Amino acid sequence: MEGGGIPENERLQIEQIMELEDEELEVEEVDDEELSDDDDYQILAGASASGEYSYNTSIVALHSYLGDVEDTHNRMAFLDGGAVLTLPLLYLEGIVLFPEATLPVRVVLSNFIAGVERAMRQVGAPCTIGVVRVYRDPNNGSIKYSTTGTTAEIRQYRKLEDGSVNIVTRGQQRFRLKRRWIDAEGSPCGEIRIIQEDVPLRTPREAVGKLAQLRNTEAFRLSQSIPSNGSWCVHTCEEGNDSDEGSFESELSSTERRLHHYALISSRGSDAYDESISSDDDKHDRHFESQPDGSLLDNYKRSMHLERRKRNADDSLKIENRLRHNLGWGKHSVARFRDVPRAFWPSWVYRMHDSYLLARKVADRWKQVIKAPSMDSLVMKPDLLSFHVASKIPISESARQELLEIDGTTYRLRREIELLESFDKLRCKTCQTLIAKRSDMLVMSDDGPLGAYANPHGFVHEVMTLMRTDGIAVSGPPVKEFSWFPGYAWSIAECITCGTQLGWHFSASSKKLKPQAFWGIRSSQVADGTI
Repeated sequence: MEGGGIPENERLQIEQIMELEDEELEVEEVDDEELSDDDDYQILAGASASGEYSYNTSIVALHSYLGDVEDTHNRMAFLDGGAVLTLPLLYLEGIVLFPEATLPVRVVLSNFIAGVERAMRQVGAPCTIGVVRVYRDPNNGSIKYSTTGTTAEIRQYRKLEDGSVNIVTRGQQRFRLKRRWIDAEGSPCGEIRIIQEDVPLRTPREAVGKLAQLRNTEAFRLSQSIPSNGSWCVHTCEEGNDSDEGSFESELSSTERRLHHYALISSRGSDAYDESISSDDDKHDRHFESQPDGSLLDNYKRSMHLERRKRNADDSLKIENRLRHNLGWGKHSVARFRDVPRAFWPSWVYRMHDSYLLARKVADRWKQVIKAPSMDSLVMKPDLLSFHVASKIPISESARQELLEIDGTTYRLRREIELLESFDKLRCKTCQTLIAKRSDMLVMSDDGPLGAYANPHGFVHEVMTLMRTDGIAVSGPPVKEFSWFPGYAWSIAECITCGTQLGWHFSASSKKLKPQAFWGIRSSQVADGTI
């Protein structure tokens, strides 16, 4: 569908929106002055000992620059997965909407205004509109349409005197776009199919049991041969399972393959070995208890028996220490390694697909890399957490579209872990100039370091906020009108190397407001991937 022809009138409407982005607002210069009585006191979150004021990030998420908007009261129940329905569509460039995310829009074109009005009065899905990302083909500049989008419920609505409409929407459910057209009123419409979301997976308790303490001398000797580079390979699979095991192992990383082999050795050898050791120990104990204490020979045998038991315990400790050293495991990880499956696969295979364990890892990694807002409250709701992280992670729009298209909570969480672990630097999409590092991120909204904001021309931008940047120059004087961050004036920010408009520089209207300045970079102008 993305490669199909586009009707001429629809193409012109999309291009009209994109051209509006290049128009400049009437500039209103702002003097550097103290906060006056007219300034909204809500931008201040508290004063420090030096008299400086920290910023109240909660007001940014209110999108007060849109003016007064009225709440809508028609709430739509969630649709069943697989349901097919017709909705008015909103095509947005540079925007990827996820379920549970907030999207403000100023609708200025008559055809999209008609679509919003239709959404407000439709019966089957009241106050609901479909949001689809559009983008330009990098090869020929033609407009492309994504086939995966998100339904958005219109939560707030206001019609302005000039006929334009301000709305605040909230993402609901993912959908596949089956076909699209222009209705009699000129409104873009589409037939969509709601995506059936999976139920988050959890490791079944009956699939994992506990092994006795590892005392397998053979396993210990093999563990000594584990190299630190992860190239260990042991051919102990049963002949009947060689092909299946090989196919499975080919998809594993080197570390996962080492753990899999060691789990097989331990589960095959330790049960029988521990049983024989335990049986021998019991026999020795009963023998010693029946003998008088005065026998020198018996005392010698008893000391040898205790020495052997101590040696076995030492072997087990050496195995644990070697695992910690070679695999980078902590104490709790080694304890978890003793879990072996009662089912076919080792326990770590189940953990790879356990949505709740992955959600915990994502939340922890988010806390290390992004810091705010905390995701801890969503760990027990892995599906929601995966959407929250996807909507807030400061990466390129194409990478976020990739996350939206992933079916399955587990796979989405695993991809987010990869992105969080690799996220390091931001580069200009046009010339690849380094513009910021991960440590430069700044949270200026309760929504996190990335959020969607609407400008007066009807264009919506996804903006990531940064404390510092490199290779970016400020163009023009600061403008206070229509600022997304109350208390700050904005100026256009351009790449020094190629001149592309990357976003905006925001400067405080008061010398006492902290931070004094920061940057807002458009995710659509950030290069794919990280270096």
